[in-house]
Amino acid sequence: MRISTIEAIPLKHSLEDGRGFGGTRGVTTTRTATLVKLTTTDGTVGWGEAFAPPRTVATLVEEVFRDAVVGTDPMNADTLADDVYTGDIVGYHFGREGVVQAALTGVEVAMWDLRGKQLGEPVRRLLGGQNREQVTPYASTMYITEWGEDPAEPMSAAAEEGFTAAKIKIGRSVDDDVHRVETAREILGDDAHLMVDYNGNYTPSQAIESIHAIEQYDLTWVEEPVPPENREGYERIRTRVDVPLAAGEAHFGRFEFTDLVTDGTVDIIQPNLGRCGGLAEARYIAQVATTENVQVRPHVWNSGVGLAAALQFASTVPSYPEPSGRAGQPVLFEFDRSENPLRHKILTEPFDPTGGSLDVPDEPGLGIDIDEDAVDEYRVD
Repeated sequence: MRISTIEAIPLKHSLEDGRGFGGTRGVTTTRTATLVKLTTTDGTVGWGEAFAPPRTVATLVEEVFRDAVVGTDPMNADTLADDVYTGDIVGYHFGREGVVQAALTGVEVAMWDLRGKQLGEPVRRLLGGQNREQVTPYASTMYITEWGEDPAEPMSAAAEEGFTAAKIKIGRSVDDDVHRVETAREILGDDAHLMVDYNGNYTPSQAIESIHAIEQYDLTWVEEPVPPENREGYERIRTRVDVPLAAGEAHFGRFEFTDLVTDGTVDIIQPNLGRCGGLAEARYIAQVATTENVQVRPHVWNSGVGLAAALQFASTVPSYPEPSGRAGQPVLFEFDRSENPLRHKILTEPFDPTGGSLDVPDEPGLGIDIDEDAVDEYRVD
């Protein structure tokens, strides 16, 4: 089996006027993704997602990766990142940049999808590791909205859907942070996992003040309290608060994640399987994290393809230092509850996170089938 063609497919869904939403550093009025479609000489198709500006990353995939990938064996997925870093693809001056890492991820994940289909195994078995059959989805919700949504509404919806964990957006002011966290805790109940995401909107001093004000609500983690580049800020926060810190959605590749882990300033890292460098990179990142006793919980704000890749990966992450099969903490898996048809309409069988658990597909590859008519509906070539 050899790869015969590669196609990058930029997708876009526009929200209705006045229905933009997001975090404290800005709202979005569109949902986008770039799918990577690899076809082999025997007609097998593999899919991946590059999570970056769609037309830009699509051009990069087809201009730079086509010649490097067409004609190769999908079994070479493990070495694709090395070829980017050493300069065989792109050139070593640019290989670590975010858009390049997103393009690499889309192509590499599609190769793993082909690999699984070739061997008749789900990607999680090929990756090795824990090989869990289920994870615990958490509702990523309570966004900052253009229409001033009552924060109780999305949280009540998540509770009604059976979610036992949720992550909410905060970071506009300490008083607002307390109000939103208190609302979420009251609705979810005392036993639910509750996480907060600042999207890097605070200075270290502001973050410390806010965390001290909300830590009474038993937070599972605090995400990106300061910008990802503010490493000294993370260090300052770490010395002043006891709540676990999480980061990683804005980090790319093994080198940035290794620094994030070995700095000792976060308790949870969050690679995104649309831009972290691919499944082999994510596996390496998880191994580095394990050596420092840092948890791995992927960031997921992707289309259905990136979600499927993250789910396959999440099922394999180490439970160290807890013994396999007897872990006390659930593997929490992000499931966005905002409007995004690219998450469910492009899959023939969308994922269902309601009810408190999420099954990991056991079918070959990523375990998904793509509705290509739906893909064409959102295509923006």
